[in-house]
Amino acid sequence: SSSQKIIMSFLASEVPIVVYVSPAGGWAGSAGAFITIAANVAAMAPGTFIGAAHPVSIGGQGESDTDDIMEEKTVNALASSIKSIAEQRGRNVEVAEDMVRKSVAKTDSEALELGVIDLRSENLTELLDQLDGWQVTMEEGVVITLVTQGAVIERVDMTDRESILLTLSNPNIAYLLLSLAMLGIFLEFSNPGAILPGVFGAIALFLALYSLGTLQANYAGILLIILGFGLFLTELFVMSSGILTVGGIISLAFGSLILFSGTPALAINPFLIAGVVGGVAAVFIFVVGAVVRSHRRPQITGREGMVGKMAAVKTPLDPNGTVSVHGEIWQARLESGRAGVGEEVEVTMIDGLRLRVALEKGQARGGEATPSLKRPS
Repeated sequence: SSSQKIIMSFLASEVPIVVYVSPAGGWAGSAGAFITIAANVAAMAPGTFIGAAHPVSIGGQGESDTDDIMEEKTVNALASSIKSIAEQRGRNVEVAEDMVRKSVAKTDSEALELGVIDLRSENLTELLDQLDGWQVTMEEGVVITLVTQGAVIERVDMTDRESILLTLSNPNIAYLLLSLAMLGIFLEFSNPGAILPGVFGAIALFLALYSLGTLQANYAGILLIILGFGLFLTELFVMSSGILTVGGIISLAFGSLILFSGTPALAINPFLIAGVVGGVAAVFIFVVGAVVRSHRRPQITGREGMVGKMAAVKTPLDPNGTVSVHGEIWQARLESGRAGVGEEVEVTMIDGLRLRVALEKGQARGGEATPSLKRPS
C-alpha cells in the first residue's frame, strides 16, 4: 500500500519526477522497480540493477491452496499494474511484466538498452548535466523542458522518528528486543523489588511488540521464546535437576530459528541467535546458582539472624532500654549489670518484641572491667 501511494502521487504530480538508482550496487527491486518505472525520467548508476519484483509473502505461516490462489491473484494484479505504468511512461511493457511474473532483473546497461530506463549517470552531477534541456511530456500533452544547470541540491533525510522506526523494523533488532524484554522480566521475578530490570523489560517488550507486528513474525516462534523464559523462571521455584533449564534453552533456540522463517529475507543473523541463547543461558545459570547458594547458606537475617549479633546501646540499659541492631531500634533488657549509650551488647535471645542482651565477658560499665559497687545507705 505504501508503494501504491508513492506511484499514485508520481502519476498525479504536476512537476516532473526523476528517479535515480545509485550508488553502485544499488537495487531498484520489488516496490523499487515500480517506483523507478513510474518516474517521468528514470536513471541508473553503473553497477546497479532493477527488477525481481515478484510479490513475497511476509511472515507466512504455512502453504495451502488458498495461499496459492491469493498469490496468483496478487501476481496478476501487480503485473497489470506495472504494465499500465510502463505504457503510460513509454517504457518496455514486456520486460516490466516479466519483472513481476518471472522475477526478471536487468543491469543498468541492459535496462537502458531495453528501454526500461532513460539515462545512465556516473553521479548526481552528471545526471543534472544530462537532464538540462530534457523534455518531459506531462498530463494532457503539456511538454516541460528541464533546466537543471546550477540547480541547488537539497537533501531530505529521514527524521529522528523515521530513523527510530526503521531501526525497529530490523528483524535482528526485533529479536534482540524480545529477548532483552524476557530477560528483564525474568530478572525482576527472580529478584523482586529490583525495579530497574522490570522497567527495562517492560519498555523493551512494547518496542518488541511494535517491531514484531511490523514484520509479521511467526506466532509459534514468539510463543516458543516466551515458553523458554517461562521454563527458566519455573526452575527457580521447582528444582528439576536441570530438566527445565535444558527445556528452556531448546525452546529459546527453536523459537529464535523460526521467528522469521516464513521470509528468508528477514532471517535473523545466526551469530546473534547463538550469542543471545548462550548469553541468556549463562545469566540464568548464574542466577540459579546464586539462589541455590542462598538456600544452602545459614539464616543470617531476620529475627533468627539476630541471636549472637552485637547491638549498639541507644538509651542506657539499667536493665531496660533500647538498642540498635540490623538498622532497627528494639526494646531490650540487659541480663546483668548496666550499659551506657554507645556501648555494645550481645543479643542472647528474642522474647516477643523485646531482645535479651548481655555484656561481653569481662565488660562492665564503659566497657572496662570494674568491681561492683554498692550505694551507701
